[in-house]
Amino acid sequence: MAGDAASMAGGAERVAIVGAGLAGSLLAVLLGRRGIPVTVYERRPDPRVAGAERGRSINLAVSARGLAALEQVGLRDQSLKQALPMHGRMVHPLPGAQNFQPYSADGERAINSISRAELNRSLLDAAEATPGVALRFSQRVTGVDVDAGALLFEDADPEPAGVVLAGDGAYSAVRRSLGFDHDADFLEHGYKELTVPPRDGEFALDPDALHIWPRGTSMMIALPNLDRSFTCTLFWPKGDFEALATPAHVTAYFAEHYPDVAELMPDLAADYALNPVGSLVTVRCWPWTRYGDGAVVGLLGDAAHAIVPFFGQGANCAFEDCIEIDRCLTEAGGDWRRALSLYQERRKANTDAIAEMALDNFIEMRDRVSSPVYRAKQAAAHALERRLAGRYVSRYELVSFSTLPYADIPARIRRQNLALGAAAAAGAAGLGLALRALRRARRSAG
Repeated sequence: MAGDAASMAGGAERVAIVGAGLAGSLLAVLLGRRGIPVTVYERRPDPRVAGAERGRSINLAVSARGLAALEQVGLRDQSLKQALPMHGRMVHPLPGAQNFQPYSADGERAINSISRAELNRSLLDAAEATPGVALRFSQRVTGVDVDAGALLFEDADPEPAGVVLAGDGAYSAVRRSLGFDHDADFLEHGYKELTVPPRDGEFALDPDALHIWPRGTSMMIALPNLDRSFTCTLFWPKGDFEALATPAHVTAYFAEHYPDVAELMPDLAADYALNPVGSLVTVRCWPWTRYGDGAVVGLLGDAAHAIVPFFGQGANCAFEDCIEIDRCLTEAGGDWRRALSLYQERRKANTDAIAEMALDNFIEMRDRVSSPVYRAKQAAAHALERRLAGRYVSRYELVSFSTLPYADIPARIRRQNLALGAAAAAGAAGLGLALRALRRARRSAG
């Protein structure tokens, strides 16, 4: 039988990956390089031919975790050539002058704006060039029969499958077909994409920043593109989208609430009318694996743990899943059941942690960043980072510019704050104690 212990442990078992998005494509390359035959099934036509869906990109902010994963398949440098570094946030308050808030204490570190479609294209090209990897588009997988060891399709006969890795998104058909226990928590907010085109052939806004227009219960962001345009994304309560019913309503609203950018968007009304409103969902699922007599199934990426995009970690986190699966497969000696068990146990706490941090960062971006008090606190935190280099590190730096496990970050921040609080209470005499406590916190966090 396809799922017996011998075949499950061996390298000859063809692996089915459902979903040819970022995670599925990266995982196909990693497994193909191990000599494992892989077939990737994707419900869409080949996006390299058909193009990306209109208004569905949410530009990626690739940071340390994603770059470390891309390095494993030789795509780091190529991806950075397709990206634009953003060294901080440019905040556009209402009213008031815009202000730049660097991401790192030294002002040198940056997150990287890259087109989701371009990165997906590079990963698909790499997968296609990897011996043993086959890509099959316009193949809608509807589920898995784990006892028969079969992959099920909407308009085709079942196909044998002993190992199925489902990276088919937040609304995963594989997860649904197998009845995985999960919660899907939707924000009351949706998102809609707009565009700021180049102005006289140049960027209309500063390309070295992620731009934010915080408006209390809502916000707009803009990320730069290589063609000198910006992809803007509105994050509004869904009812607010419906309230702007005519082009005149749209232009008047933006002139009032986003006055410094409205005039830079000549196609505003058309983009607003044509681009869809997307949903923002956090998916929490457990377990991520299912074992049957004929097949073993594992979930990864958004299928296992979709998060909201407000820390820019969705793709970075999914890439870490792929690296962990590859690592666990080595440790398990090729035994898929053991490897996937190790994988889910190691990743679950980390994905829960970044899900909570992403939700909190939404509040920070839409409510806090325009506050003078917030700016003063950030300046103080950066001053501490410079003075206590390596011993005091902000949450943002730990998430975006390190590969410290997400689950370890909250505890490290608590230890740092406790040490600093003790120093403040003890005055100058307590500084040495605080520094020693920070060193201990750093060592315990790895």
